[in-house]
Amino acid sequence: MANRRSKTAFENMKYEIASQVGVNLKQGYNGDLKASDAGKIGGNIVKKVFESYTGKNYNNQ
Repeated sequence: MANRRSKTAFENMKYEIASQVGVNLKQGYNGDLKASDAGKIGGNIVKKVFESYTGKNYNNQ
């Protein structure tokens, strides 16, 4: 059960971040997504997870 909640939380975070960085991410297949757009999403996910773990904000570097 916890795995399902974790997956849902991750999916929500992914779509939220995609929206914030201006990437049109669809439900399901996104094979037409540019690598740079995928990198924006992934990089920001890593930042957000790291910030929640450490409590530090790295947005203003």
